[in-house]
Amino acid sequence: MSGPLKGLKILDFTTLLPGPFATMNLTDLGADVLRVISGSRPDLAAFAPPFLAGTDISFTVPYMQRGKRSMTLNLKDPRAVQIVRQLISDYDILIEQFRPGVMAKFGLDYESLKEINPAIIYCSITGYGQDSPLSGKAGHDINYLARSGLMSYSGKKNGGPSLMGMQIADVASGSYNSIIGILAAVVYRNETGKGQYIDISMTDGAIAFNAMVGGSYLVDNEEPGREGFFLNGGSLYDFYETKDEKYISFGGIEPQFFAAFCQAIGRPDLIESGVAPQNFEEVKQEVRDIILTKTRDEWMDIFDNTDACVEPVLSLSEALNDPHTKKRNMVVELDLPWGGKMRQLANPIKFSGTPQEYEKAGVPAGTHTKEILRELGYADGDIDAFEKGGLFN
Repeated sequence: MSGPLKGLKILDFTTLLPGPFATMNLTDLGADVLRVISGSRPDLAAFAPPFLAGTDISFTVPYMQRGKRSMTLNLKDPRAVQIVRQLISDYDILIEQFRPGVMAKFGLDYESLKEINPAIIYCSITGYGQDSPLSGKAGHDINYLARSGLMSYSGKKNGGPSLMGMQIADVASGSYNSIIGILAAVVYRNETGKGQYIDISMTDGAIAFNAMVGGSYLVDNEEPGREGFFLNGGSLYDFYETKDEKYISFGGIEPQFFAAFCQAIGRPDLIESGVAPQNFEEVKQEVRDIILTKTRDEWMDIFDNTDACVEPVLSLSEALNDPHTKKRNMVVELDLPWGGKMRQLANPIKFSGTPQEYEKAGVPAGTHTKEILRELGYADGDIDAFEKGGLFN
């Protein structure tokens, strides 16, 4: 594995979407990730989504296992805890996603492990953080978005909040804030030699996403409402249905882009009143009626030659086969461990000096358990005894 993070070693104890997605991205950038999971409890990351490896194979290849090694351990077994404590001496970073206090019950919390490796960077991802009044509650993406305030002004006036097709708090808040925090801690450690603890709350991250209106509210105390300002439906900035029941998007809030849009739809008379006219609901209905007169592709034949911030709403299959996607190499074909190929989404970050070099598509849970134990000095007889004793369950 090459990349700008080559040399970093990460122990990954996460099983849901935010942690595995974060460590997959770190692996793509060159980090050496060892994923430690239960051999008996369902690995939810393997089903988000699963990819059938072939009709003659009885297991799946988790997309987010890409490039990682994997071992299974029963952390309730003291022998497993001892193995982790041996591993920690040789690792730079630990990331976990249990509820607060769970790792402490195993004796694998930050305070315990920093006694072994003072330079360890330890990242915990939870819904509400380690010290919130809500820290013990279960939650998912929809809950974190609900508590953040974001959904109070997202959606339609008459329809209420609506679900997105992807997990905003999980990925944009949990995964990427973990990556940012870990890499910032690595920079600090490079300067001081000191590790530290990182507390990532997905709700905190979602609260920070109130970037456009949060600052205004803290000054004027005016609550934003659904379709209440120009970026959430309170202007002509919006999606519009086309004749063939597809959609186009219009984002031309700047005067020159709005003028180009109005010219293209044959309504230059709308230019003067701007993208957020006082009677925007009436004007928006007029624009809706115009867009409904042509198919999506007919409109794009017009707008492809017009700089008006208009793009088609593509299906996933269209997006993954789009010229942009192909040119940017956002779909890669990787080797399966037992032969054959699999397509996966690529890492979106492009480097001039350290481009990604993907390895295998991913391996089933526990593939490297015995290999890792041999590296720690355990004999095959010991490993066989561990296996028979349920240590890997």
